[in-house]
Amino acid sequence: MATEQVQVIGHVAAEPAEVWAIVGNFCGAWHPAIAEMRTERDARGALIRAFTAKGEDTLYREQLTYRSDSDRVLAYTHLEGIAGAERYDARLQVFADETGGSRIEWSARLSASADRAPAIAAGTKAIFEMGIAALDDLAGTSASDDVPFVEQRDAALETVFIAGAPKLALTVTPQRPGPLVLFLHGIGGARTNWLAQLHAVAPTLRAASLDLRGYGESRLGPSQSTVEEYCDDILRVVETLGAARLVLCGLSYGSWIATSFAMRHPDMLAGLVLSGGCTGMSEAEAAEREAFRTAREVPLDAGKRPTDFAPAVVDVLAGPNADKAVRHALFTSMAAIPAATYRDALHCFTHPPERFDFSRLTMPVLMMTGRFDRLAAPEEIRGVANRIAQAVPRACVRFEVIEDAGHVCNVERPGAYNRVLGEFLSEAAR
Repeated sequence: MATEQVQVIGHVAAEPAEVWAIVGNFCGAWHPAIAEMRTERDARGALIRAFTAKGEDTLYREQLTYRSDSDRVLAYTHLEGIAGAERYDARLQVFADETGGSRIEWSARLSASADRAPAIAAGTKAIFEMGIAALDDLAGTSASDDVPFVEQRDAALETVFIAGAPKLALTVTPQRPGPLVLFLHGIGGARTNWLAQLHAVAPTLRAASLDLRGYGESRLGPSQSTVEEYCDDILRVVETLGAARLVLCGLSYGSWIATSFAMRHPDMLAGLVLSGGCTGMSEAEAAEREAFRTAREVPLDAGKRPTDFAPAVVDVLAGPNADKAVRHALFTSMAAIPAATYRDALHCFTHPPERFDFSRLTMPVLMMTGRFDRLAAPEEIRGVANRIAQAVPRACVRFEVIEDAGHVCNVERPGAYNRVLGEFLSEAAR
């Protein structure tokens, strides 16, 4: 078996946004060699393009494995059609160049028998060069047919309480077919942080936001909360609402809990949405975890409550251009947290039971973070997204940066957040 690496770099006069509007449409038949194109989905909802080339009868099938509109990059893997190819993974990215136009980097790494690998590499190089050469004429001619989720404030929301130890509180939208979308807030949040997302999702899927133990109208358990107990709480929600499958959507602490659940129950998830975090402190050394906890407990030890230091927390959570309404919403949720709940969450967060095995994330994954997130910077979350894509065979991972937003990007820029979320859910819920 031989391995070949192909890379083609080209330049076009069109701006990157124009070029990405074309090449970012994975199932668009824009390449001049394509005769017919159709869209397929696998059992997980992963996007597959099936196409024939002009002058050929061979059916080629390729699956999208990674996508980011923010970075204007996509990656895909070959499934069938190239005779002799054992493995074929490709990546296309569009950059702004110094001339005001675009630089396109298109690469592939392939494995094939020693006698076939050079020919496959040569054919790949020719296809990439042909595609890039066609982009100047095509730029500006494409139109997006994406239909974003539009927030609808008239959705009927219901408060549901789950009895037991402890009592849990949910905000729930009306019943719809398909998976349940369950939102999990961060350490400084509450289920009300997800109102804009509940209204956005409600017309098409059933959604619920959960007050975690000790937050809002949910109660703390009799002892220190653990990840396992949070996962059990999610199972209680599933049973109470009669959900067959889930899309878990978390922010920060909620993302860590959602990922922990995905590690334990991957077959229950139709999708996983992780905002402003993923690994939590599961990859930090013990000293770093302890320093994180003790630093945040200093005001509590001095007799202060979360409402006393909420303004300082908001300064860290909010982006530089957050308006008064956003800052007030973040302050309100932080100020409402009981001191005992805050300590409980800090202890749980800084005592992770495991380092995540990303190969278990076999469901579609969407990762988002704010451009100005001080706690989960874009470069950090991008790195985790790429690690997940590398760990899972035929992964289905998307990474996006929410512009002009801080840590709680769903509250600060709900329109941009809901657009990306809506696109993901329309695919994951198929």
